[in-house]
Amino acid sequence: MTSISPPPFRIYLLRHAEAQQAAPGQRDFDRSLSDNGYAAAEIVADEAADKGYKPDLVISSTALRCRQTAEAMRRAVMPSTEFRFVDAIYNGTLDIYLSLIAGQTDQDSVMLVGHNPIIELTLASLIGRDALADTLPRGFPTAGLAVIDSSPSGWVLTDFVTE
Repeated sequence: MTSISPPPFRIYLLRHAEAQQAAPGQRDFDRSLSDNGYAAAEIVADEAADKGYKPDLVISSTALRCRQTAEAMRRAVMPSTEFRFVDAIYNGTLDIYLSLIAGQTDQDSVMLVGHNPIIELTLASLIGRDALADTLPRGFPTAGLAVIDSSPSGWVLTDFVTE
């Protein structure tokens, strides 16, 4: 498990919702959410709001499908929530994801909106592979939101929200 010090007390990891298949000649980066993806992003945002999950900062990939997923979360968070869109998340490594989280020392909670497989590897790095396998035996689904809290013994998966 990874140690992030000093940590935000809560980390949210959100995988973008389902994207459309790329049209001929379209870049992967420019793929938008499918109709099902839009619906799933809205459902997860509503459930997150109902549960009071409101990050202080949302950091999202600049890929269109991540920006659209982050926008669905915008209405579920506090008006003061800051949104940042970071190119390095698209095609980013585990080290990039973890350093973005670790760098938020002035925030109590941070949400990272990213891509698989790195979003799943980030969760495994924080809570451990066994805990990940127990919770998500089929992997990290699209529009899945992991809620991870800091504890004296490390990071603990508190909740997992999905449609």
